[in-house]
Amino acid sequence: MDRNLALEFVRVTEAAAIEAAKWIGRGDKNKADGAAVNAMRSRFNQIDFSGTVVIGEGEKDEAPMLYTGEKVGTKKGPAMDLAIDPLECTESVAYGRYNATTVIASGPKGTLLHAPDTYMKKIAVGPLGKKIINLEASVKENVSRVAKAFGEKVEEITVVILDRERHADLIKEVRDAGARVRLITDGDVAAAIATCFPESGIDILMGIGGSTEAVLAAVPVKILGGEILCQFKPKTDADIPKIKAAGVKNINKIFTAEELAKGKELTFTATGVIDGPLLNGVVFGKNKAITHSLVIRGTSGTIRYITTHHHYYK
Repeated sequence: MDRNLALEFVRVTEAAAIEAAKWIGRGDKNKADGAAVNAMRSRFNQIDFSGTVVIGEGEKDEAPMLYTGEKVGTKKGPAMDLAIDPLECTESVAYGRYNATTVIASGPKGTLLHAPDTYMKKIAVGPLGKKIINLEASVKENVSRVAKAFGEKVEEITVVILDRERHADLIKEVRDAGARVRLITDGDVAAAIATCFPESGIDILMGIGGSTEAVLAAVPVKILGGEILCQFKPKTDADIPKIKAAGVKNINKIFTAEELAKGKELTFTATGVIDGPLLNGVVFGKNKAITHSLVIRGTSGTIRYITTHHHYYK
């Protein structure tokens, strides 16, 4: 993928993050999300490429912009598939909580799994645990394997889990295994990526979360040498036909990162809205905003942290 195109996507996530950040703590997640969507779509349409949103804000009749299937860009450049979340963690922004980002994953046509908006069971780890996790194994077994691979004691392992009622048993199993639990209100994309950075203090991601977030996380986790294993867990029976319509013949299939995001010509771009385990949030000053972004390219394997000062002159 053209490195210049990857950097153009940073401008897209930056614009979305700045607009979303204006709604921090105002109690309206829909307006925060809407502001991010408007900014992201506007910037996409200024870029010379032909993009197709394969994972977006929802079906066309549910989302007027950046819906799944929408075409973006000037149509003058390369054809790309896009998995996007204009504002991951809308409630975190609405209520001023920890961890919110704007996110784009991209690849050539056909590289990203077109996952309908439902749930997936997930486990993610960094490079040291890549070949030893098993989604069908017990929590205790996975934690023990990761600890052994890391050369650590089980009690030194930290598992990050979304704080949801559905995870009550999972949380107990992790604690019974002897590991530490770190609960997050939202944002399992950033949490999955954090497993690839030892300094994050997060070793494993476990639990059930959005299928959209699974594909978004698969791109950077794969590029960084980690692994994410996922299996569809439909919210309702109505989701099953949608999953099959996306080309998934076996609903019980366990997907690897490579199956969620194929090949090397992949990019991941994110900009922080509120401070989180991956990025700092937007900082507003007099007539300016400061953004903190991350760009990961599969072809080169590079990780770029970009701090940008946006000045507004009246």
